[in-house]
Amino acid sequence: MDAVIEVKNVYKSFGEEEVLKDVSRSFEIGKIHGIVGNNGSGKTVLMKCICGFLKPTSGQIFVNYKEVGKETDFPEDVGIIIETPGFLPNISGTKNLRLLASLQRKIDDTVIRNAIERVGLDPDMKKPVGKYSLGMRQRLGLAQAMMEDPQIFILDEPFNGLDKHGVVHIRSIIKEWREEGKTILLASHNQVDIDELCDTVCEMDAGVMTMVRE
Repeated sequence: MDAVIEVKNVYKSFGEEEVLKDVSRSFEIGKIHGIVGNNGSGKTVLMKCICGFLKPTSGQIFVNYKEVGKETDFPEDVGIIIETPGFLPNISGTKNLRLLASLQRKIDDTVIRNAIERVGLDPDMKKPVGKYSLGMRQRLGLAQAMMEDPQIFILDEPFNGLDKHGVVHIRSIIKEWREEGKTILLASHNQVDIDELCDTVCEMDAGVMTMVRE
């Protein structure tokens, strides 16, 4: 099995509270891996540790065969949506993505526009992001996650705020990513999303991970 994300005996505590308890899991390349669990179960904390946003109390995490926090601070080639995507509220979605793209300088304006169109937004819309609905912000977050064509996606509740049409549309994009050989980690509290999309499913409950479907 070629595991592009590997979590080994990870614990995470905030003060007295143990939020992750000995989590170990290998996530195979080219599949959609579902993580289910209620709010407070530890799934968002685990995703933040994988992305390098939080440091585990103990244990190791490898992404793209590099240890997070040792060989790399933030894993490369990863598209991320965790919690509500943060954008500058007083400028348009396109301008926000141009600013983010200027950090890496990997992509041009055409690629940015294509990503915005692919998620169902208008790249020429002048409305500032501060006036976007939750669903529009979520779509923009997905455009930002995909625009540099990463090989790994870490998506925490990516369907938040989307209407039925939006959910169907974004599900189809996630399936396309799998067909392109990308690896997707998907947390959702909606069983239908998990059943329809995921190749493997594990459950987080009070910081403990168990396999549901291999």
